[in-house]
Amino acid sequence: MTAAAVVPVLLAGGSGTRLWPLSREQYPKQFLPLLGESSLLVQTLQRVRRLSGLQPPLVVAAEAHRFIVAEQLRQAGVSGATILLEPVARNTAAAIAAASHWVQQQHGAQARLLVLPADQAIADSEAFVAAAGEALLQAAAGHIALFGIRPTRAETGFGYIRTGAARGAALAVEAFVEKPARERAERYLAEGGYWWNGGMFVFSAGRMLDELGRLEPELCHHSGEAVAAASPDVDFLRLAAAPFAACRAVSIDVAVMERSPHAVLIPLDAGWDDVGSWRYLASLPAGDAAGNRWQGDVLLEAARDNLVHASSRLVTLLGVSDQVVVETADAVLVAARDQVQDVRRLVERLRGQGRTEALQHPRVHRPWGWYETLALAERYQVKRLQVHPGQRLSLQMHHHRAEHWTVVRGTAEVTCGERVFMLTEDQSTYIPVGTPHRLHNPGKLPLDLIEVQSGAYLGEDDIVRFEDVYGRSGGS
Repeated sequence: MTAAAVVPVLLAGGSGTRLWPLSREQYPKQFLPLLGESSLLVQTLQRVRRLSGLQPPLVVAAEAHRFIVAEQLRQAGVSGATILLEPVARNTAAAIAAASHWVQQQHGAQARLLVLPADQAIADSEAFVAAAGEALLQAAAGHIALFGIRPTRAETGFGYIRTGAARGAALAVEAFVEKPARERAERYLAEGGYWWNGGMFVFSAGRMLDELGRLEPELCHHSGEAVAAASPDVDFLRLAAAPFAACRAVSIDVAVMERSPHAVLIPLDAGWDDVGSWRYLASLPAGDAAGNRWQGDVLLEAARDNLVHASSRLVTLLGVSDQVVVETADAVLVAARDQVQDVRRLVERLRGQGRTEALQHPRVHRPWGWYETLALAERYQVKRLQVHPGQRLSLQMHHHRAEHWTVVRGTAEVTCGERVFMLTEDQSTYIPVGTPHRLHNPGKLPLDLIEVQSGAYLGEDDIVRFEDVYGRSGGS
């Protein structure tokens, strides 16, 4: 008898607003190298690779992040993955339902899903592998296995799971508890029998779809329709928009886990953190005797118990305590340490004011590479662009601006009107208003260039695309 397939499912659709200003809506925390040189998504993939006999991963992501996911999978050397695109955000129940339908369609009802958020940190990979192995055994026996994190502090920012009697290596799930007040969290820690809800699950596709059909029949039906009518698009599989949008926006905990008699808990003690707020900086080693912890170029004087992250310049603190300070190229956050869970309120205000700082970094990622604005004033803008090896921008034109390109590293193949020619380091060219043009990196090294734009209007929506290898529409 052939063993049932095991498919890692990575949920990569979160927005990470509590880690603003480093995490932005168009480039959220799961794609950032917050803990080491690799992003949290790549670290999750590397952790999963320690398990043997797995199918290529299924990554559930937002439409806006599709090229970021594809590029990070490529850089991580992951081949054969399926990137399932959500047309709208509908919380974890709809995402997991769609993943379950797809896995059943591809591998059968007995196939098991190892569902992992793509934005968490786990220090002890061996402990994770051992717990995942036990969870897979529980799923093969018809259970829905949840990973329960052993609490290390009285945490008010996490949900809890109360457990009962042992079921072999697992524990019976008695209740889910919402984020508690401080006094109750301290009681949970003292009493034991309570675990942080890590949002990680293992189950067979058939078991989850049976439970969804019983508990959330409309959601199960609509998500199945979205998968059945999904359309392939280059490297992606797009869920059908109308049926997926009809799914109720609800978490998998509320939709299924809190009501299913099949749930069991697998204890996990592996240095887990959800990296859900700037409080995660407290896990860094103390940088000095005063309890300060920091990343980047930081200088402290007469300061105590501060958490500091510097991205692009020197950050100094003098005579302050218990602060969180986060610096990026275009925004700075200063918050009391006990207020960092509320950073999302600032992001909501920025969105309400139409501020771009809530949406994107100064460095904007595109499927071909990235660009960042170095200077912007009336009638001119200066950008730095990097084009990845082998990639090309769309064949496009602008109605309101001209451009001047200067190569600073690498080799550029330039299309300007009817001409196609090469530029190398320190060479430049001029693109007149209204002229179709394209930039291509034919080399094996990144192509860096400086672009100077001039004209009456410099907005990113002044783009008419004639041809695009990434399937983007004719307008920006």
